[in-house]
Amino acid sequence: MKKVLVVHYSQSGQLSDIARHFTQPLVDDENVSVVFENVCPQKPYPFPWPFFQFLDTFPNSVYLDPPTIEPLTVSADEDFDLIIIAYQVWFLSPSLPMTGFMQSSAAKKLLKDKPVVTLIGCRNMWLLAQEEMKKMIAGLGGRLVGNVALVDEAGSIGSFWATPVWVLTGKKGPHLGGLIPRAGVSEENIKRCDRFGARIVQWFDEGRELNGDLLKNLGAVQIEESLIASEKTGRRAFRLWGRLFRALGPEGARLRRCLLAVYAVFLVVLIVTVVPLNMLLNKLLAPLMRERIDAQKAYFAEPSGSASEVADEKIMRVQSTEYS
Repeated sequence: MKKVLVVHYSQSGQLSDIARHFTQPLVDDENVSVVFENVCPQKPYPFPWPFFQFLDTFPNSVYLDPPTIEPLTVSADEDFDLIIIAYQVWFLSPSLPMTGFMQSSAAKKLLKDKPVVTLIGCRNMWLLAQEEMKKMIAGLGGRLVGNVALVDEAGSIGSFWATPVWVLTGKKGPHLGGLIPRAGVSEENIKRCDRFGARIVQWFDEGRELNGDLLKNLGAVQIEESLIASEKTGRRAFRLWGRLFRALGPEGARLRRCLLAVYAVFLVVLIVTVVPLNMLLNKLLAPLMRERIDAQKAYFAEPSGSASEVADEKIMRVQSTEYS
């Protein structure tokens, strides 16, 4: 009997839905036991999220300051064959409840020498959050063998507006007659993510050791090259502002609240000017930096490989057939 632990946290419920579909083949297999562990912060994060409380969360998020979480229902001494960590992205970082879990004594025991698969549900900027997660997994002695990232259907520009509206109102939309598109991962993509669970079952049945090839050629992630530089720019800005906010006191402090209004204006300006310009500039320079960009895309796609790599392989197989 193989044992799988699924650690997850979701404000809206979408990520929990993704985790259920992902693991359904595992749950259905009589030779696999699946344990779901919902991370519960002692001070819950509301959904929808009040505007100023939402903004006041970003300094702790980018500096990985963990909130206190409730004790896990699973024993830290229990031995699992695979750990699946399903997390959201907050301000280009792993969500705070998941950061709290990753920095807990229980995680240190549970992940030690274990294969780990990360499962992300987010807008579409997840690369640097996953870099932080990689570091935490490695620091706990775990082995990252797969990553799956499901992103919002609204696309890069549409989700700039759709996701904040969803977070602040609790309504996915569409809004304003479709001017602001529907937020969230598409239902089709959520349902189709059971293919990853099916692959894990296959490897369990074949007795194969879980490694970086586990989720290859399944289109686990999609790397948008135009967003790589934008994430790095946003990350630097978040850390600079975050340092200032932390110097003014803890989350909820009066001085921090006063600065939030200024920061809100800065954030809107960043989103509507710097990020699009960054994307445009990178698109124009892409032909001159193709080798470097391809290397970055390959790096961020590891260990599962990107959807574009799957498409390239299909094209190569078709061409090989045509010319053989």
